[in-house]
Amino acid sequence: MTNPVDDAVAERLARALRCVTISTEEPTDAADGEFARLAEHLELSFPLTHAELELETFGRSRLYRWAGAEPDRVSAILLAHQDVVPVGDEPGWTHPPFDGVVDADHIWGRGAIDDKSRLMAILEAVEAALADGVRPRHTVYLAFGHDEEVFGDDGAVRMARRLREAGVRADLLLDEGGVITRGVADGVDRPVASIMLGEKGYATVRLSVREVGGHSSMPGRQTAVGRLARAVARVQDNPMPLRLTPGAIDMLSRLRHAMPEARRRLLGLASVGVVAPLITRILARTPQTEAMVRTTTAPTVIRGGVKANVLPQHAEALVNFRILPGDSVDTVLAHCREVVRDADVHIELVGMSSEPSGSATPGPAYEMIAALAEAVVPGIAVTTGIVPGATDSRHYDDLAVTRCNFAPIVLTAADLATIHGTDERISRVNYARLIEFNRRLIDALATGPE
Repeated sequence: MTNPVDDAVAERLARALRCVTISTEEPTDAADGEFARLAEHLELSFPLTHAELELETFGRSRLYRWAGAEPDRVSAILLAHQDVVPVGDEPGWTHPPFDGVVDADHIWGRGAIDDKSRLMAILEAVEAALADGVRPRHTVYLAFGHDEEVFGDDGAVRMARRLREAGVRADLLLDEGGVITRGVADGVDRPVASIMLGEKGYATVRLSVREVGGHSSMPGRQTAVGRLARAVARVQDNPMPLRLTPGAIDMLSRLRHAMPEARRRLLGLASVGVVAPLITRILARTPQTEAMVRTTTAPTVIRGGVKANVLPQHAEALVNFRILPGDSVDTVLAHCREVVRDADVHIELVGMSSEPSGSATPGPAYEMIAALAEAVVPGIAVTTGIVPGATDSRHYDDLAVTRCNFAPIVLTAADLATIHGTDERISRVNYARLIEFNRRLIDALATGPE
C-alpha cells in the first residue's frame, strides 16, 4: 500500500503550482517570468538531475538527456508539460488556484493533475534514482513542453524535431492521458486503469453568417443570429454516427473478466459483430464512454450583434470536434455542410487541427506499463483506450515503438471534472503513486532489454 507523500515532497509540488504558467495564444512577459520562476524552482529542487543530465531548452520547454550505460539505444521518452489553462471561476475555488495550498490530504491548485504533478513526479523519481546510484541501461529523454495547452507548436514540435534529427527511436513514449478510474466504467467491479495507445483527432469549425443589418423594429424573417442559431442547433442535434472501433473492442475485451456474466457473454458476441450496435448504444449513455464510440460535437463559442435594437450584420459560432479513428477532418467538414443545409452559412476550419492516431495497438512496452500500474495499485483491471483530447505526444508518434498515455492516479468522475475545472487538486496518496510508478519505471529501465 502506498503511503502519502510527506510535507517536503508535497511542498515542492505546491511551489510549482504557485508559478502562474498559463498558456495563451500570444505569450506575455508576465507568463515568461512565471516560467522562469518554475525553471529556477526545478533546478534548485533537483540538483543531482541538473548536474548529471544534459539539458537543452527550446523557448521555455526543457529537453533532458540521461545517457545510459549503453547510450546509443534509447529506452524511453517521458513527456510532461509545464503550462496550465486559465481559471474561469476563481471565486468558486475552495483555495485560490495559484496559492498551492497543502492540507492533510491534498495539494491544491491549477495544474495539480494536468500536468505539473507528473512533471514533478518524474523529477522526484530521477533525483532519487541518481542518489541511489541507479543509471538506465539505455538512454532516457525527458521532454517537458511549455505550450501543450495551445497545441505545442513552439515546444513539443521543436523538441520532437530535434530528436528526429538525432535519429532517436525509443522503445517507449509515455505521456499524460489515461488514469485509473473508480466508479466510471459501467458494470466493472473494480478500478479500471486505462492505458491509452493513441488519441482522437481535433478540429474546430466556424459557422458564420453575414446579413445587411438595420433597425430591429423592421426585421426580415430571420436575422443573422437566428440563422446561426438554427445552424448550431442542427450540428448539435445531428452528431456523427456511433461506431464500435477495433480499439474499443480491444478495450472492452480486456475488461470482460471484471464484468458480470451477462456482460461477458454480450462482449463475446461483439467480436463477431453480432451485438455491436447494442454495445455502442450502451456506451453512448454517458459522456465519458460516448467519446469512445463517436466523433464528439461541442458548440463552445457564439457571438454576434452589437445592441438589442440593431439587426446584427455578422454572427459566428465555434464548434469543437474530437475525431474518432476512421473519421477525419474532411469528413467532419462534410458532415457539417450536410446537416446545416444552408448555403448562407459559411463553414470553415479555424485554428489547429489534427487527424486521429493511426492503428492504436499495444506495443512491446505496454505489458511493462500494465505490470507497473498493477504493482502500484493492486487489484485493478487494466485495459487499453484512446485519449479523447489532444496531447503533446502526437508530435512524437513516430519516435517510439510503443506509445502509452497513462498515469497511475485513482480518480472518480468528480475528480475528473476538476481537470480544466474548479478545485483541481491531487491527493497526497495519488502523488505518491505517481512518484513510485516513475521510480519503478526507472528501475525497470536500469536493467533493460538486451
